[in-house]
Amino acid sequence: MVEATSKTDSTTSENVQLRNENDALREELQSVKQQLAWLQRQVFGRKSEKRLIDQDARSGLLFNALPESESPTPTEQVSYTRRKGAKERGDAVTDSGLRFNEDVPVEVIHVADPEAESIPREHREVIDEKVTHRLAQRPGSYVVLEYRRAVVKDKRSDHIHTAPTPANVLEGSLADVSFLAGLLIDKFCYHLPLYRQHQRLAMSGITVSRNTLTQLVERAIRLLKPVYDAQLEHILRSKVLAMDETPIKAGRGKPGKMKQGWFWPVYGEDDEVCFIFSDSRGSKVVTQALGEHFDGTLVTDGHSAYTKYVDQRPAVTHANCWAHARRKFEAALKAEPKAANEALELIGQLYQIERQIRQKDLHGDKKLTWRAEHSLPVVKAFWAWCDQQRQRMDLARSSPLLKALGYVAGRQAALQVFLSDPDVPIDTNHLERALRPIPMGRKNWLFSWSELGARHIGVIQSLLVTCRLHEVDPYTYLVDVLQRVNEHPASRVGELVPQVWKDTFAGEPLVSDLQRVSR
Repeated sequence: MVEATSKTDSTTSENVQLRNENDALREELQSVKQQLAWLQRQVFGRKSEKRLIDQDARSGLLFNALPESESPTPTEQVSYTRRKGAKERGDAVTDSGLRFNEDVPVEVIHVADPEAESIPREHREVIDEKVTHRLAQRPGSYVVLEYRRAVVKDKRSDHIHTAPTPANVLEGSLADVSFLAGLLIDKFCYHLPLYRQHQRLAMSGITVSRNTLTQLVERAIRLLKPVYDAQLEHILRSKVLAMDETPIKAGRGKPGKMKQGWFWPVYGEDDEVCFIFSDSRGSKVVTQALGEHFDGTLVTDGHSAYTKYVDQRPAVTHANCWAHARRKFEAALKAEPKAANEALELIGQLYQIERQIRQKDLHGDKKLTWRAEHSLPVVKAFWAWCDQQRQRMDLARSSPLLKALGYVAGRQAALQVFLSDPDVPIDTNHLERALRPIPMGRKNWLFSWSELGARHIGVIQSLLVTCRLHEVDPYTYLVDVLQRVNEHPASRVGELVPQVWKDTFAGEPLVSDLQRVSR
C-alpha cells in the first residue's frame, strides 16, 4: 500500500513537472511568434507612419537640431534683418498670407523704380514703403525675402510712383521659385513627404498649412507638364524603347482601400524616361502609350501585355531581358544547384562580353561583329544546354528549374534580338535603375490620394530622373525652367527638356532672387 502511494506521488510529481515544462515552452513559443510577426511587419508589412512618428517624438528622436545657416562673409552683399515678428506686426498675416516668427532670417531687397528715380532729387519725396514677403529656401534652411518698394511722390504734380511687385512663378503665391524647387526636390528626390516638410517648417518658426504645400506642388508640376509632354514625344521617336511597369496605390477604391494603379516607364535611346500612369496593367496601355506609329524594337521583361501589343504590330520587334531569365535560374539554385549554376555561368559569360564591349567603347558594326564572334557561340551553347536539361526524366513539373527552362524557351527569339541589332541592350536593367525612385518613394509617401496626383508624380519624376541620367543638377534645372516656361515659345518647349536644356541654358541658368542677393 505504501509502495502504491509512493508510485502515485511520483507520477503526480512528474505530471506537474511536465505541465510546468509545457507552460514554459508555450510561453517561449508565443514570444518567438511575436518576434517573428514583428520582423515580418518590419520587412514586409505596411507600417503606420503617424504612429511611428508619435513614438519618435515622445522619445525626442524624431528631429535633430537643424544645422545653422552659415553667416555671410564680409564680401557678400547680404543684409539679414531679424524681425520681431508677431510683436512688431501685431500677429498679422503678411500681404501674401505668410506667417513667420522672429527667429526666421529676413533678407531685404530694395526694388528700384527707374521711372521714380528719373525725377530730380529735389523734386522727389518718399512718402511710404510697400512691403511684400515671399518664402525662399537655401539648402538646409529657410529665408524670408522682404521686398521693399519705395512709394515716391512727385511734388511737382503730386503723382505717386512705386515699383510693381516683382514677377513670381506662381502669381499671388507666398513661395519664391527657390522654395518651389526645394519643395519638389525634397519630396521627389529625397522622398520626404509633405507632412514632414511641414513639420520642418514649423520647427524653423514658419507657419504654412499642409494644404498650401500640396497646392504649391500641384501648381508647380502643372507648369512643367508641357515639358514632360515634349520629352515623351521625343522618346517615342526612338528606334529602341525599353518599357516596364511598377505598381502604385492611387485614388480611393472600396471603403478603407486604395485603388491599384501602375506606372509604365518608357526609356528612350537618348537616355530619357517618362512615367505614364494608368489604372490598368493590360496591353491597351502599351497601345495607347506607343501609338500606331512606333515601328522599332521594344525591350521588355516579357510580360504578356507587351507580347499582345507586338502580335498586333508586325513592324515592331520584341526583345526580352536576359536579367529576368537569370533570375529564374537563381530561383532554382536551392532545388538544383548544379544545373542552375551551369545556366548562370553561361549567362554570366554574356554579361562579361558586354562589359568588354563597354570597355572597348564599341558601337555600331564593331559592336555587332564583337557580339557575333563572342556572344553568339555562348547563346548557342546555352540553348543546347537547355535542350539537354529538358530531356531529364527526374525533373518534376513543379521543379523551379523546369519552370526556368520553360520561361526561356518561350522567349528564345526575343532573347536573341540583341545579336542582330547593336543598339538593343542585353537587358532592361538601365530602365529598372531609372524607375527606382518610384518604389523608394512609395516606402515613404505610401500612396497617392488621387489618380491626378499620381499623374503629377509621373511628370515630375520623369524630369528629375532624366536630370540624373544627364548629370544635370535638379535644383538649378527647376529654378530655371519654372521661371522660363511661362515666357518660352510653346513651339520650342522641347528646348526645356533636361537633355536639351543642358546644352542650351545650363551655362547661364536663370536664378532666384535669393541667389541674386546672396552673390
